[in-house]
Amino acid sequence: MQTVMKGYRGLTLLVGLNWDRIFFLGTILVGLLAGAFLGTAFTHH
Repeated sequence: MQTVMKGYRGLTLLVGLNWDRIFFLGTILVGLLAGAFLGTAFTHH
């Protein structure tokens, strides 16, 4: 159980330190998916 808690704390620390990068990558991914959706929606009509 201690190993699980240490691993969880380590993961929380990594996410805390890299939150801006995760948010940046997520924003790019959402933008690409939205662009692909709109591109296919406009070309099929």
